[in-house]
Amino acid sequence: MIIICQKPLKILKINGIALFPFIFIRNPEDKKNKILINHEKIHLQQQLEMLIIFFYILYLIEYYYWLFKLKNGYQAYKRISFEREAYSNEHDLHYLRKRKFWSFRKYL
Repeated sequence: MIIICQKPLKILKINGIALFPFIFIRNPEDKKNKILINHEKIHLQQQLEMLIIFFYILYLIEYYYWLFKLKNGYQAYKRISFEREAYSNEHDLHYLRKRKFWSFRKYL
């Protein structure tokens, strides 16, 4: 389910976020943005595979590890394995059909 949630996402300066089982987007027109929606659907699949809570734990561990190492929040975000998988495959709208279980591991 896609929910439009403008103000909180504007404050966070993000266009979308997947919080199982929802995809929150900032701009109503992004509901038609297949690449953004696919990116967030990849995160939903990752969350399911990690039993949801472990996804968030590992996501934060990776983020803070890279933040400590790189001293840059945006670069740390881009180095998270879950994000690397999602960004690498967001243009492939059939990726989730062929994606193997725990595919994010190859991006660690």
